[in-house]
Amino acid sequence: MSQFTTVAKTSDIPPGEGRSYAVDGRMVAVFNEGGEFHAIDDFCPHMGASLAGGHMEKGLVSCPWHAWRFCVKSGQWADNPKIKIDCFELRVVGDEIQIGSPFRKTT
Repeated sequence: MSQFTTVAKTSDIPPGEGRSYAVDGRMVAVFNEGGEFHAIDDFCPHMGASLAGGHMEKGLVSCPWHAWRFCVKSGQWADNPKIKIDCFELRVVGDEIQIGSPFRKTT
């Protein structure tokens, strides 16, 4: 059974934006997509930019350095669906955003 770590309040992440949080030594990007929250690896596999600072539109976040786009729900790279980054278990309890720990990747 996963343990969860509270990383933020729902009000900390405005709709259409992401924030980066350290959880058990990993950086996780948490996105607010119209009130629905998702957690993916914070680092772009191309050159390591923080995805939390990227532009999010229609469920995709664009890397702020080179515009690689990733689905915030699945971690899938939009331009090559065979490549994906990790996405993580997330739950909202009251107004707290919690990330599963130890990390269990979602499918």
